[in-house]
Amino acid sequence: MSSHHIVREKQEPALLIMSLAGFNLENLGQLLEWSPTVIVNDTAYEETDSLGIKIDGVVSHSSTRQPALQPGTFVIRTEDTALEDALKYLAGEQYHSVNIIATSFCIKDYALFAEHLTMTILTPAKKIFPVKSGFSKWKPKGEKVEILSEVRHLQTQGLKKTEEHVYLTEKEGFYSLSFDVPFIFVAEDL
Repeated sequence: MSSHHIVREKQEPALLIMSLAGFNLENLGQLLEWSPTVIVNDTAYEETDSLGIKIDGVVSHSSTRQPALQPGTFVIRTEDTALEDALKYLAGEQYHSVNIIATSFCIKDYALFAEHLTMTILTPAKKIFPVKSGFSKWKPKGEKVEILSEVRHLQTQGLKKTEEHVYLTEKEGFYSLSFDVPFIFVAEDL
């Protein structure tokens, strides 16, 4: 029997590259393993192209782009922000999930899409993702977990608070989060 898997279009997370500045290229290789749809911000196009990555789409303010794009690359014209228009495109095209490489994170940029897309935002130092109440995840002992959203009535299990919004896993095993809002954003160190 063969161990090959058939990957259906849009089954794997898309990859949205807003910036590669400071990002570990070894982690990039792991994100590209399953040949995701790759969309890049106009400002990250040349660096991404120079790495030999097949780029499916580019988010651009300009309708004419120099230098020329890779053959078959489509352009997503941006009217708001590049990030917002790329996320609108992915949600509209019925992608279920996306990995986003960016240099920084601001909740308001992602909050509108947290219920439509499963997102993982990767900065040079952190992995950030939205979770719903009842979320649990296995982690080794002593791992840092940050709550990036303002939330009242947060209940945790398996975590010890070390400072405001920052927790450490108490032991190897599952930690869990319960709260009274639709979702919150959590960050872990890469």
